[in-house]
Amino acid sequence: MDERRQLAQELDEIQQLIKELEIRYEQYFAGIERREPFNERKDIARRIRHFTNRHIVWTDLKFRYQGLASRFMSYGQYWDRILRLIDEGKYHRHMAKAQSSAATKRKPLDPATEATRLQQELSKARKSCGLSGNAPSTEKVARFLASQREKIRERYGDKPVEFSIDTSGEKPRIKVSLSK
Repeated sequence: MDERRQLAQELDEIQQLIKELEIRYEQYFAGIERREPFNERKDIARRIRHFTNRHIVWTDLKFRYQGLASRFMSYGQYWDRILRLIDEGKYHRHMAKAQSSAATKRKPLDPATEATRLQQELSKARKSCGLSGNAPSTEKVARFLASQREKIRERYGDKPVEFSIDTSGEKPRIKVSLSK
C-alpha cells in the first residue's frame, strides 16, 4: 500500500506542475512573462516519460496517469502552435484587452458621491413609479448606507459592491450587489 500512496503522490505533484505550467504559458503568451517556461516543460515531460516504462498495477492510478499524459500532450501541441504563430508574426497578444480590463476596474466612490448618485436615481424612480412626495435627502441616504455598511461587509466581505435602485416592488429601494 505504501507504493500506491507514493505513486498517487507523484501523480498529484505532476498534476500541480501541469497547472502551474499552464498558467506560466498563458502569462508568457499575454506578454507578462518575458521567457517561455521551456525548462519547466522539459522537466514535466521527463517525469511523465519516467512513468511510461513503469508498470502500474492499480487501474485507477493507471487511468489517472493516462489522463495527465494526454492532457500534457494536448497542452504541448497547443503551446507549440501558439509559439509557431508568434514566430511567424501571426499571433497578436491580447495586451489591449488586459490593459483595458485593468483600467475599467471600478474605484470605490466616496460615500458622499455615492449617496448623491443614489438619491438622484431614487427620486427619478419614485417619479416613474407615480409616487408622490420627495425622495429621501442625500444626508438620509448617506446615513442609511453608513448604518448598512457592517451588514454589507458581513454578507459580501471586502469584495467590491455596487448600489443600484430596484423598482421591481411597489416602491423603489436601494439594492446591493457584487461588482462584476
